[in-house]
Amino acid sequence: MPDISEDMDHGERIAANAGAEKEAWAATLDDMRALAAEYEEQGWETITIQAGDTTPRGDHEGGTFGLYFLTPGNKADAFVDAVEAGEFPQYEVYRAEQDGTVFLVLELLDPETETAIFVAGTFALRNSLACAKKAADEGEIYTHLHTLDGALLGSFRHADYEDFFPSITAVEDWADVDESAMNY
Repeated sequence: MPDISEDMDHGERIAANAGAEKEAWAATLDDMRALAAEYEEQGWETITIQAGDTTPRGDHEGGTFGLYFLTPGNKADAFVDAVEAGEFPQYEVYRAEQDGTVFLVLELLDPETETAIFVAGTFALRNSLACAKKAADEGEIYTHLHTLDGALLGSFRHADYEDFFPSITAVEDWADVDESAMNY
């Protein structure tokens, strides 16, 4: 189980980790830009998306489980155009964790059109248990990009859910820590 002081409440933990999480997010965005630059040097078209929010969802009414990335309006048209023109059969997940927070870059590739889409997002493991368990049960996971008004821009199926959740036990541990540390 993660080492979290019992004397520290949820708010104090967040404040204590704010600087480190800010640095990790900046590094994630730098990594996304560097990946995009590598593909651009090879002549690929690239789209980079910094998700405004990343929400892990298990079963819920009106949607499919997976990670939901809030896509800025200024990136929506380019994303939709790329998805309509290509298949994006390949993907890669670049993932790091820090104190129960996941920082990731999802790379979606369409070799036929030489288009690469990069989506950077972050989410808390403590909020991911239903999504992680559903992915493990199904043996796959989905990612979805949507706008602030809820319009779904595109969805992708990924056969290797472990790329997103390598350890269901770790997610369970963070969910348990969050519940036990809450001051009701």
